[in-house]
Amino acid sequence: MPGRKRSAPIDNPSPRTIRATRSSARRTAAKNDNDVIPDVVKEMVVEVRKAKQAAAENEDTPTEPPRKRKRPGEKPAKPSKENDAGNDGNDEEIEFEDVPIPAPTIQTMVRDTDDEEDDDDDDDDIQFEDVNINGAQANTRYEGPKTLDLDLTAYMASLAPKKGDRRKALGREEKDRRIETHKVHLLCLLAHVELRNRWCNDPEVQDALRPLLSRKTVGFLRPRASLNQFSRTESLRRGISEAKEVFRTRFEITERGLQRALWAENLDQLKDYKPPPDAETTRNKADFLKAAQTLRGSRDVGAQLFCALLRSVGVEARLVCSLQPLACVAGAPAMPKPSSKTTPKAKQPSKAEQYLAAVAKHETKFTPTTPGTIPRSRLGHPDATSYQIPSLLAPSPSTPPPLPTPKTQVKKIKGESPFPICWVEILDHAHQKYHPVDPLVTFSQFNPKVYEPPSSDLLNSLTYAVAFNPDSSCLDVTRRYAKAYNSKTRRWRIDGLVSSRNGLKGERWLRAALRRYQPPSVTDLLQIELNELKAAELKEPMPRNVMDFRDHPVYALERHLRRNEVLVPGAQVSGTCGGGGLERIYRRRDVKVARTRERWFRLGRVVKGGEVPVKVLPKMKRKKKGRLGDGDDDEEGEQGAGNPVFIESQTEVYVPPPVVGGRVPRNRFGNVDVYVPSMVPRGGVHLPHERARRAAFVLGIDAAPALTGFEFRGRQGTAVLRGVVVAAEYKGAMEAVIQGLEDMEVEEEQERKTRMLLAVWRRMLKGLRIRERIMDGVDEEAEAEAEARKQEDKGKAKEVDMPDFDDTATPFHDDEDEDSAGRGGFFPSTNLDSDDEGGGGGFMVEEEEEEGGGFVIE
Repeated sequence: MPGRKRSAPIDNPSPRTIRATRSSARRTAAKNDNDVIPDVVKEMVVEVRKAKQAAAENEDTPTEPPRKRKRPGEKPAKPSKENDAGNDGNDEEIEFEDVPIPAPTIQTMVRDTDDEEDDDDDDDDIQFEDVNINGAQANTRYEGPKTLDLDLTAYMASLAPKKGDRRKALGREEKDRRIETHKVHLLCLLAHVELRNRWCNDPEVQDALRPLLSRKTVGFLRPRASLNQFSRTESLRRGISEAKEVFRTRFEITERGLQRALWAENLDQLKDYKPPPDAETTRNKADFLKAAQTLRGSRDVGAQLFCALLRSVGVEARLVCSLQPLACVAGAPAMPKPSSKTTPKAKQPSKAEQYLAAVAKHETKFTPTTPGTIPRSRLGHPDATSYQIPSLLAPSPSTPPPLPTPKTQVKKIKGESPFPICWVEILDHAHQKYHPVDPLVTFSQFNPKVYEPPSSDLLNSLTYAVAFNPDSSCLDVTRRYAKAYNSKTRRWRIDGLVSSRNGLKGERWLRAALRRYQPPSVTDLLQIELNELKAAELKEPMPRNVMDFRDHPVYALERHLRRNEVLVPGAQVSGTCGGGGLERIYRRRDVKVARTRERWFRLGRVVKGGEVPVKVLPKMKRKKKGRLGDGDDDEEGEQGAGNPVFIESQTEVYVPPPVVGGRVPRNRFGNVDVYVPSMVPRGGVHLPHERARRAAFVLGIDAAPALTGFEFRGRQGTAVLRGVVVAAEYKGAMEAVIQGLEDMEVEEEQERKTRMLLAVWRRMLKGLRIRERIMDGVDEEAEAEAEARKQEDKGKAKEVDMPDFDDTATPFHDDEDEDSAGRGGFFPSTNLDSDDEGGGGGFMVEEEEEEGGGFVIE
């Protein structure tokens, strides 16, 4: 490079120059080695050197343990000031030396006395177990490469919470079957309660129960008319309380009453099903009378007997029963599945129980009780707790001794609902009002809000509560006892199925079913009670649950509106609910049904001109079958605009064109649309007779077939034509011709029957002529003898039973009768005119002449 001097190469270097060059090379190599050695190694070397120096200075004192070895990557500790001064610049001249490892020190123990030999001898029997100290390292073996499967879907499925067995959705046929079963079951339960109500009027039953009530109690139950309204009610309340307490203490519940009926999910649940062993055994009136005499039975029978007891003393009482039919909806609870677990073993009694049982075998002075209940049990004797310590203080003369309370006989049957199935309603004449009384289950009176069980009760459901009067008339009083009749109870009833295909058919059916039990006349008392039930239904508060608004008869939410339901313009908001935010609540009367133009036309109405549809329904997608019938291609034209719908206020009555000059106007198909009577054209008349079209043809007048509807079978719709529409002036002539056609058909039917009877007589006469020709040369005496022999054989055949056939006997004949053995087994006959029906089966055998015998076939 310019400006820099280069040294010339030395051809013959001197020895000094060579040593200087080698020493500089060693310094350069040592410097490079120091750069390569890690800092951790350097620190370790420094620590070893310091330890050796300290050991040389203090040979008699034990050396301190070296410092803890630092991990790679850990920051080195800061050296002290003394070491910093002596170690600066020495890192480059580090040299490694061999460090000798010290010999291991053996620890010896000297025994002071000889007494320790015994301990050593005892230790000879101790067996020590080999413990693998390096077990973790020894068990670690290389087993070769493994395949790891990563399935995220299965992993997430395993973490998901396990769902219970979902019930299979019910089909349309199953739903219809459940509805029909519900109706039949409901009718059977009504008949059952009606029969029990009649038994409560039996004089023998009432005579057996009347002695239970004292004269004072009867006086309270029948207050005088001279008392004021409040006193009469209080007297009735006190009498009912006393009668209820007396009956409760005397009646004993020994059987199980009526329970809620549940559906079985499959037939396997019904194979091993057995009724409970303690089910009610009152089957007839005699059993009911026996229960009244013994005061034993189910709690349902007890309520019925209590009703008979009140009626026996003149109290107007009604028998109320909460019917428990099979549910008619899909969400009803089902029968519990049978447990697959084995029957648990009987619990073994504890030692204390065994001891008490052993003591109880001996005659003891006291009744044994469970120890540990009171402090006296700590005395040790098992009967210490039963001993009553006598009181040393005399009773005070001012305080009378307590009256002995009668011991109640009412007991609970395990597995029964804590709410009653049957109870009694009594009439308070002072207030013209019925009050409920339950003497055996809830022990309540004049409180109708304690009779409804919760929805979680599988043994009882308040769906139909009917009250039967002494005259066998009944009234549905469910609204008196249900707390949420419109929100919850109504959806479980047959008259609450407003979402079904039949509309209000369930409500009409229930009215028809209860029509048989209607009272003969509507009295003032009945009218007051009906108004009370209606007021109770109207006073029901607004539902608190969003799902309770579905199909509610008073309130509605916009989210629950069906596809063809809309809110009228200007609908008032009745409130809000907080289901996922504030949602407006409307009145059900503001919800209207919207239909298309075609639907309104089938109801006899047409949409007014210029009306804007309240809603546009999207068309339903339908699949069009392809050439191979796979149904994958969507039908064209279904994806366009939807169907506009209108409410009733946007329509008007359809006025068809009138009949002019005897000519009936027709549609493009040649028919007249008569879906409702108002669609008959003016000046015309609809004759729905099957022979009306033929009568019009006979008269030669203009008549158009009447289209009254469509019949849908599957996805195909077929027009239903019923009768014809003609001009009104031809109505009389059409009716006369129709009557004549019916008379002609009756005459034709009579002629057909006559021809058939004549054919039968002709056949019989031919048979008589044939017989006359055959019997022309036969002697009358021989014929008489043959007839007599035939009668004798017939009498013998009636007396002798049919013999048992075996493999060796000849079939269809008797071995002893040689004359009939060779005739093929047919019964002989000599007279074709015989009135005896058992004389032949179509084949007749002549017995008089052997050469002329044979088969005569009619």
